[in-house]
Amino acid sequence: MKRIALALSVLALFCFATGAMAVDQAAISKNVDEIVAGIESGTDATSFKADSVEPYAFIMQEDGQMLAHPSLTGKSLKEVAGPVYEALLQATPEGVWVEYEWKGKMKHTYARKTSSNLIVGSGY
Repeated sequence: MKRIALALSVLALFCFATGAMAVDQAAISKNVDEIVAGIESGTDATSFKADSVEPYAFIMQEDGQMLAHPSLTGKSLKEVAGPVYEALLQATPEGVWVEYEWKGKMKHTYARKTSSNLIVGSGY
């Protein structure tokens, strides 16, 4: 009986965790989509504050120059973290999830390209 209870507890925890992940991904993509919509409607990308959403979002030019980021604004991601930069180049106008390693951890980022070829992203 204890084994059944333990198995059901583990199953419930797994279902809760995967459900929470889906919610996080939906919120992240919504934040990015809203930022892209703002840029597309004329908001200057440099006026965006990276930590105004949770988790933070960033805006990068195609050459790697960071226009908005909590600690890398004004720096080149291409120079600071080449593999991350290369992964983010996969961004599409429709949006795509990309994966890369950052400081020993796997990261999952929703990245979307604007019509002016800026890359907007956020992730976990």
